[in-house]
Amino acid sequence: MTNRMPTAEAMQHMRKLLAEKNFGPQDKIPPERALSTTLGCSRETTRKVLRQLEIEGLVWRHQGKGTFMGPPASNIERPLDRIIESASAQDLMDARLVYEPALAAAAAQYATQDDLASLRKLALATGTARDWQEYERLDDAFHKAVARASGNALLAAIFTSLASVRGRSTWQRRHDAIFREARKREYATEQSAMHLAIVDAIEARQSDRAHHAMHAHLEAIRTLALTSR
Repeated sequence: MTNRMPTAEAMQHMRKLLAEKNFGPQDKIPPERALSTTLGCSRETTRKVLRQLEIEGLVWRHQGKGTFMGPPASNIERPLDRIIESASAQDLMDARLVYEPALAAAAAQYATQDDLASLRKLALATGTARDWQEYERLDDAFHKAVARASGNALLAAIFTSLASVRGRSTWQRRHDAIFREARKREYATEQSAMHLAIVDAIEARQSDRAHHAMHAHLEAIRTLALTSR
């Protein structure tokens, strides 16, 4: 094959490739560059092929995320992204209060020694954050580490989607206000102590205690988030 492969020939190879790989509906296919290499054609030809397949409804493309098999998933089939995108601070905190204590309880059963070391390091680091951006980064990393320590990849992935709302400017402005009003040093120190209480419970393999510690931590944040202006 050469980079001058006709589009029609590249299309045949693409259809064969997709069939051989046995991709299911909504499965992500390789990126354009990889497809061009596999097919032995130019990226321009690959783009033409993908555009045609998209017109036929065999694939769909999501800007910034890649190309997927089948027609675009309906809003009913993939509601989580849409709901998360419109979540308010109260929505987020209410969801976290339901979800994260259970993750902490699971982590008390399944966390590895590496998980525990990482959690303790992050818990301590949140207490020395220099500004709200650094605190947000460390706090986000801590809570995601708890989710991973649950030993359930699906639960951890769902939490990652839930936590993505923290990257929105509205949430960042709200947390910036909380950080300022609570006085950053005192706030960081208090939250770090709560993080350490969670880690201690997980390390002690006490699920109920871990559940309670996480709930208390999130309830404190929820109160601040909903009363801050």
